[in-house]
Amino acid sequence: MTEELQEQGASNETPEEMPDEELLYDLADLFKIFSDTTRIKILYALMGRELSVSDIAEATETSQSAVSHQLRILKQSRLVKFRRDGRNINYSLADDHVYTMLNQGMSHICE
Repeated sequence: MTEELQEQGASNETPEEMPDEELLYDLADLFKIFSDTTRIKILYALMGRELSVSDIAEATETSQSAVSHQLRILKQSRLVKFRRDGRNINYSLADDHVYTMLNQGMSHICE
């Protein structure tokens, strides 16, 4: 999705033409993921580290079942990734873009 937006002229400059409707729909869906406080807490808890569901639940003061539900949504959106370690599953941010989006959002609202 990001590469397609870049190909269509998405940058810090004014785009020459409107991106395809499907890309705009995908972008709107991505931003919807950030509309839930629990998901935001989970993403912040994972900044710079890898955590299990129970560690995330403790860090966010949320039940493990709620964390698991939100992690499923975050995985489907490719915002978090997981790694099996024996019987344990550890989660982390999918890439630096997630970190950047969170920081940019926080900078924007703190201005």
